[in-house]
Amino acid sequence: MSFKKYVLKNRNNKFIYYLKALGRELIPARWCRTRLDKLLSKDWGTQTNYIAERVAYYNKLEGHTELPSDAITIGEYGIPEKTRAYYFDSMEFLRYFDPKLKFGLIPGDVIHVPPSPAFVKSRPIDGDNRNSVVLKLDKARHFNFIKDDIPFAKKKNLLIGRSGFVQEHRKLFFDIHHEHPLCDLKKVKGKRDPHYLSISQHLDYKFILSLEGYDVATNLKWVMSTNSIAVMPKPKYETWFMEGTLIPDVHYICLSDDFSDLEEKLRYYIDHPAEAQIIVENAHRYVDQFKHREREDVISLMVLQKYFEKTN
Repeated sequence: MSFKKYVLKNRNNKFIYYLKALGRELIPARWCRTRLDKLLSKDWGTQTNYIAERVAYYNKLEGHTELPSDAITIGEYGIPEKTRAYYFDSMEFLRYFDPKLKFGLIPGDVIHVPPSPAFVKSRPIDGDNRNSVVLKLDKARHFNFIKDDIPFAKKKNLLIGRSGFVQEHRKLFFDIHHEHPLCDLKKVKGKRDPHYLSISQHLDYKFILSLEGYDVATNLKWVMSTNSIAVMPKPKYETWFMEGTLIPDVHYICLSDDFSDLEEKLRYYIDHPAEAQIIVENAHRYVDQFKHREREDVISLMVLQKYFEKTN
């Protein structure tokens, strides 16, 4: 953790990520396929039901669903010029399956449900989203958990927020609250911006703004791993992090969609630090479930297996 904190500045390193990904490409896929049955048949004991629930959450397909004629096979899948991270993250587990199997994958910030079953990084939480089969994609950017050595009680009684505040809902939040005495909000355009703050610098504050962007809030995962509290409205989109299962005012401080209750919420938790500390602990327990590497890999394989069973 100290290496990540002091050398990598509490961020996942893209060079290391791509080095590992390219290393996996050198391993023959046929060797991976010989291990699939063993990996899927492992007895997980008391964790079996938990794993099944996670698989059912990500993959809600029922019955048989035909894929469109332009669906590609695993064997045809190659490294794209763009969205390479989506290729490497999906191929990490696709390579365990028959190369003749077909699939669909939509890279990027997906806020709609595709007309046929496809793998996505993100999907709408509400409504019929069964065609959106969630995989852990673009994980180097999104799945970043850090160690925070500053206790909640030692942090500043302020909400910190750094963003371009470009999207309409983010712009609205900034316009309403950028001069509020309980907020430290600044528009930033990049690391060279004088108002830019690193992840480590955010940790001096009790409350960290975590507004959704084009889909999910990218910073939510690392915020919930700290001793600060994420502040946001109820999420509308979800990823492998299962944002749809987060409980308002249990895992994060929940704001109304018009942000009108911000001061009320912040003052309450400033005045009730014991309740704020409970939210911090709840968030840590929630994050911990994603740190079991072997279990996470098996869940990914089971999501894929179910997809191929329902579509091929």
